[in-house]
Amino acid sequence: MHKCLKNKIRQIGLSQAGVARLIGLPQQVVCRWVNGQQVPASRVLQLCEIMAWTVTPHELRPDIYPNPTDGLPCGRKSTANELLAVNNENHS
Repeated sequence: MHKCLKNKIRQIGLSQAGVARLIGLPQQVVCRWVNGQQVPASRVLQLCEIMAWTVTPHELRPDIYPNPTDGLPCGRKSTANELLAVNNENHS
């Protein structure tokens, strides 16, 4: 997950320090997440929201969000389901 999170932070135009500031934690904490430490369950949804849902709860913690749409807001679930359907069609 760490490379994915690092890339997505860049994609939305933030830095690790910016994410840390928005979530209210020291930059070192976000740095540890980017370097592979597990994001605490209590911070997953907050981090996803700060990241404008470019990263999903499933990507951050598949152990507690086993399905790709778990933890997503209702509007995002339909979009995610559509993307999954297209992806499945492409691999058929």
